Amino acid sequence: MPQIFCSFSMSRLTQSLWLILLSGLFMALPGVAAAQGFNARDLMRAQQNGEKGLQYGANPFEQTDEEGEENAEKQDTTKKERKIRKPLESYFFNDSIRALNNFKWNVRHGYNRVVLQSLDTTLTDWRIDYPFYKEGVGDIAQGALGQTSLPLDYFRRPRYFDFSFSSPYYAYIYNMENVPFYNTKRPLIRMTYIESGQKRVREENFDIMHAQNISPTTGFNIDYKARGTRGQYVWSRTKNHNLAVAFNHTGKRYSVHAAYYNNHIEQQENGGVVGTWAIADTVFDLPSGVPMKLQDAEAQNLYRNNAFFVTQTYGIPLQRLTEADFSMAGLSSVYIGHSFEYNSWSKLYKDRRAPYTNERGERNPDGTFTPTTSEYYENWYIDPQKSCDSLYERVISNRVFVQAQPWDRNGVVGTIDAGIGVDLHTYSQFRPSGFLSGEYEKVKKTSYYAYGSVGGKIKKYVDWDANFKFYPSGYRGGDLSVGAHLALKGALRGHPLILEGRFAMDRLSPNYWQENLFSNHYVWSTPLSKENDTRIEVALSVPDFGIETGVWLGFVGNKIYYDTNSHIAQSDGTTNLTSVYARKDFRLGGFHLNNRVLLQWSTNQEVVPVPLFSAYLSYFYEFWVVRNVLRLQIGLDGRFNTKYYAPSYNPALSAYYNQRDIEVGGYPYMDAFLMGKWKRMRIFLKYQHVNKGLFGNGEYFSAANYPLNPGMFKIGISWGFYD
Repeated sequence: MPQIFCSFSMSRLTQSLWLILLSGLFMALPGVAAAQGFNARDLMRAQQNGEKGLQYGANPFEQTDEEGEENAEKQDTTKKERKIRKPLESYFFNDSIRALNNFKWNVRHGYNRVVLQSLDTTLTDWRIDYPFYKEGVGDIAQGALGQTSLPLDYFRRPRYFDFSFSSPYYAYIYNMENVPFYNTKRPLIRMTYIESGQKRVREENFDIMHAQNISPTTGFNIDYKARGTRGQYVWSRTKNHNLAVAFNHTGKRYSVHAAYYNNHIEQQENGGVVGTWAIADTVFDLPSGVPMKLQDAEAQNLYRNNAFFVTQTYGIPLQRLTEADFSMAGLSSVYIGHSFEYNSWSKLYKDRRAPYTNERGERNPDGTFTPTTSEYYENWYIDPQKSCDSLYERVISNRVFVQAQPWDRNGVVGTIDAGIGVDLHTYSQFRPSGFLSGEYEKVKKTSYYAYGSVGGKIKKYVDWDANFKFYPSGYRGGDLSVGAHLALKGALRGHPLILEGRFAMDRLSPNYWQENLFSNHYVWSTPLSKENDTRIEVALSVPDFGIETGVWLGFVGNKIYYDTNSHIAQSDGTTNLTSVYARKDFRLGGFHLNNRVLLQWSTNQEVVPVPLFSAYLSYFYEFWVVRNVLRLQIGLDGRFNTKYYAPSYNPALSAYYNQRDIEVGGYPYMDAFLMGKWKRMRIFLKYQHVNKGLFGNGEYFSAANYPLNPGMFKIGISWGFYD
């Protein structure tokens, strides 16, 4: 199976990108209008006040200038009137959403629904350049841009990836559920570039997006991200390239969402430090001198993903549809749809046998140390000197679904969904039987399922829905998922208040690789029982006051995990999880004190290890330098969690396993930043890990054995272009 390494180097872009960006800076005029995006708060208000805004029949696509001033000249009656283009009439969007200059959404997997997302051009959280730190209290992380991570919050951890080896990169990769689609009044280009560190250890983060509408209902977009580092520590280079090309048409009756996406990841693997002393005692002048367990530059992982999907629906009104009906959202209708997806993943892991030496392996009675020599991997099943493990997985999915809209799309019973689907799975890996021929064994499996949902609204006060998915036969036969959601909406002195409850119950089979694996270091063929996972959530939020609080209860039976030896394991009983999350943003004049805290309890830390307390604090001062032109923020970000037996990362398995040798935590990791917004341009200056060597226990680990980056200066710029 041929493997192709991407030869693109982001460092080649550095000089040309800065020349382009700086040239644009000096050419920009003071009169340029502000960016035409919207933030999360605008999105929430638009969704909650759908009855406000433009009336049916209005054409939000025909705009005045960017400042909203009516400067258009009076129409010349001697000239032929220009034909007004047909407006956006899609039932997906209410009047408030249609009135926005630009908005963004994702498509639901096999349903006739979309999920609106924030298209944020403000300063909010833009300085957070590691994507896995943007949600909640952050992640357990290997340390550098482009490397793996695992959410600290158990209830945010990715579950049930078909290709489980890609799940540690969940924060980076595109999939069918997160490919973005846009509707723009004017062509939109946004470019971002962030870099840090000296050339030999540089981190680079490049992002460019172009979105354009051909008509009010039809548009396309291209999103490309290139992120990676040459590595502060030895053998820690990463390259992460992600591309999404999407097309959408959201008409009055017919809608289609189609996209191609590609994920390409390269990561050198060092196995972590030989001992925590190598970081805590600061005996090395440079991070590159810190000894690591995998001593060979060939230790690396390569992941490649190619995928394509198309989802289309056609609406049949059950009432007479006239030109006066701006949208089908208010009519009884039936929608017939089909969804197709092709998704292939491959993983290639290489290494070479090279024992490592721990200079402080054993402590003698007199306080001195005796060096010890060890190997990272205990077993070498195929080749005793080097590894070249190649794995491949492909899924082809077809779904046919029907959505009934009995009365109004926003009625008490708004929509009733039902669908059936079939997934064709292909798995490929090396087997001993193919040793002489060099052939890989292919395994094909087929799974059938039926799914459905029902949901609605009671005016603007109650949202509710329920859903199920069942596999009656085939691969994964007997799997069942059931869920429900209820949201009560009100107001507190004119400010939105939302009380939500969620329930989910899943009985799911293990994925193929958890039961079948043959590689140079790990071999198993172990039938596993279905995993049972029940979750209950109650949450309260007052967005205008920056208040969020929630309680989660989880009951996990037959939990599948990687044990202390990185072998697949399954618990016998039930593990109970409890989480309490709270967020409160205080504001005193220009001072902002933003706080996110999480408390977690696990009844079996050997199966599901979680820290008792985790927090993310962001304190800054925000002010206008020039009113309505330049706005600045200056402040500190801090992350902290209490000590616990944090998971460590295994390169050959691309998985986090539950080690029980060392406790990790108790160290505050702080960043100092200066961030500004000038017209359409945002820029930040940041010193990451500003407290290194100042205070703390010196053990700046997040995942066991993997140190976070030492102090590093960063600069970033983001610019949006229109027309």
